[in-house]
Amino acid sequence: MFDALSGKLSGVFEGLSKRGRLSEADVAEAMREVRLAMLDADVALPVVRDFVNKVKEKAVGTEVLESISPGQAVAKIVNDALIEALGGAGNVPLNLSAAAPVPVLMVGLQGSGKTTTSGKIALRLAQRERKRVLLASLDVQRPAAQLQLQQLAERVGVGSLPIIAGQQPVEIAKRALETGRREGYDIVILDTAGRLSIDEASCRKCVRFAMQPAR
Repeated sequence: MFDALSGKLSGVFEGLSKRGRLSEADVAEAMREVRLAMLDADVALPVVRDFVNKVKEKAVGTEVLESISPGQAVAKIVNDALIEALGGAGNVPLNLSAAAPVPVLMVGLQGSGKTTTSGKIALRLAQRERKRVLLASLDVQRPAAQLQLQQLAERVGVGSLPIIAGQQPVEIAKRALETGRREGYDIVILDTAGRLSIDEASCRKCVRFAMQPAR
């Protein structure tokens, strides 16, 4: 998804590379392409609208320095806006020194890669941060989702919560945190179902469980 979005944005910037000054029409056409690229990448429409409006406001009439092409100027504006949309350059990192186990809740659209990303994050935390990581799947909607996460945990060499058939997301989240405390895990990664299929009330309860301080 990021590769496709990056390729489309690069094409937009290249189209502006020979202009000495950006007019409102130039920016409007470029932002139309950016809007389409982001929608193709499944970015939420309200997010796209806000993003495009912010970039338009900053890019219209932008002076292009001799050492910077118009395409590069817009690229920087878009890059800065993307950083801001994703939390900003000064966003607060995970507090891995908090009372163990530190819960990490994975949420997002169905099919957006939460499960594989959970495995990648677990591998990074285990190898680079030397943390004991427990993976737990709260996805009871997608067939074999829990088994998939269990196999990923084995592949990257971290712990996985044993599967108990019939348990619901809130029960699994509670058991995962209890297991993490009892067995000395530093971090518990809770992989949820996609928000297109999970029950909204259950999702809210899982969030509350994940935010509870360790006891």
